[in-house]
Amino acid sequence: QVHLVESGGGLVQAGGSLKLSCAASGRILSAYVMGWFRQAPGKEREFVGAIRWRGSTEALADPVKDRFIISRDNAKNEVYLEMYNLKPEDTAVYYCAADVSIRSEISRTPGGYTYWGQGTQVTVSS
Repeated sequence: QVHLVESGGGLVQAGGSLKLSCAASGRILSAYVMGWFRQAPGKEREFVGAIRWRGSTEALADPVKDRFIISRDNAKNEVYLEMYNLKPEDTAVYYCAADVSIRSEISRTPGGYTYWGQGTQVTVSS
């Protein structure tokens, strides 16, 4: 079992920045990859980014790769998503997730992740 709790969401003006955190607990070593997804009302959940607990491999989706930064702090068992130059289309509930499977490539689909946090709302106003 891996327990995930997101925090840091809120309301921000377009062009602003926000940093999301995901605190992991439980069987942390079972989670090889930590992912960030987002879901806007009426839309499907989409991949934002992911990072391995060990090694340097990370991935970011094309719509955010020039504006978001994903990082981790192994000592704190936390994963972060720094978001800059936020746009209204970034508005969504942001979720962190844990992938317990060993893969050669980072999964970019929700089905590739076993454990999920409750989500944190990010709202970007015009």
